[in-house]
Amino acid sequence: MEVGMKSYAVKDLMVPLSEYATVTEDATLYEAVLALEEAQEKFDDKHTRYSHRAILILDKGGNIVGKLSQLDVLRALEPKYQKMIQGKGLHHFGFAKEFEQSILEKFKLFANPLDETCRKAAENNVKEFMYTPTEGEYVSEDATLDLAIHQLIVGHHQSLLVTRDKKIVGILRLTDVFAYVFHAMKACFEK
Repeated sequence: MEVGMKSYAVKDLMVPLSEYATVTEDATLYEAVLALEEAQEKFDDKHTRYSHRAILILDKGGNIVGKLSQLDVLRALEPKYQKMIQGKGLHHFGFAKEFEQSILEKFKLFANPLDETCRKAAENNVKEFMYTPTEGEYVSEDATLDLAIHQLIVGHHQSLLVTRDKKIVGILRLTDVFAYVFHAMKACFEK
């Protein structure tokens, strides 16, 4: 019997919340990066070799209120990016690489030495740089994989927050979904 995407549930591929990097919203960027490093060292997943790439931000009640990606951490190194286009690369708007380079020079982005930049950024609060998930980034643990893939594609998401009775219980990562599809594709040709 073949297992299709409609019969495969999100909970079969999700990473449980307990295995993910989390910090409270009053944590510093440095504490968040340490939490990510610790979660990566402990992570042993049977589905994929990819380690975690984001940190979940919790409020005082333990509810997820945001995500901090690797790109968010890099963006935090230079505060001027906050004043520029939020969340979108300039390529998205059709600007050439040369124009992007001129912006780097004109606005004196990364003008300070990297060690000084890293130290200053690390002291900032994660709330300043975290991303607040939208409605389209939540999926039920009982949802079928085809629905989750649809949400990932349409929303251009790297992950979805998996819910059970309105409580977040895990993360469905794009890398895990891709690994599943890749293995299914290989199985088709190995028959």
